[in-house]
Amino acid sequence: MMTALATVTLVEHSNGIHQVQVSCEQQTSCNSCKSQKSCGTGMVSKALGSKAHYWKINTNQSLQEGQIVEIGLPEKSIVLSALVVYLFPLLTMILGSLIAQVWLRPLLNLGEGIVILMFFLSGAAGIYFAKPMTQWLESKVDNEVSLIRVLGQPIT
Repeated sequence: MMTALATVTLVEHSNGIHQVQVSCEQQTSCNSCKSQKSCGTGMVSKALGSKAHYWKINTNQSLQEGQIVEIGLPEKSIVLSALVVYLFPLLTMILGSLIAQVWLRPLLNLGEGIVILMFFLSGAAGIYFAKPMTQWLESKVDNEVSLIRVLGQPIT
């Protein structure tokens, strides 16, 4: 299980259970890298800024807005999301190319242009359909985030 520090942004009470919304800023390792200024990834992460993620957690502990907590994120769901983002478009490109090579090219009596076109079209389709799949996986992660411990008092 991966851990991250998060800030409590909202606390709701219902039937003895506290529903807590926490926010966690996405962190890259670019800030500690020595080649940050000459690296393309470092420049992009600096230009885009940080992204905040929000989760709702049910807990028995009484928390206040602004408190710092440690949350646990399941590695399995995060790895699955990464696999979908990287491998699904690649597999659709390969499959589209094979279909074009084996079926479309002989059927239409065309050259390799149709294979190249299908490669890019199926890759675009893979990217298009990967986004809803990762959103579905992220919604599963939302249900699996757990509160590990409370670290600090609210920041004023």
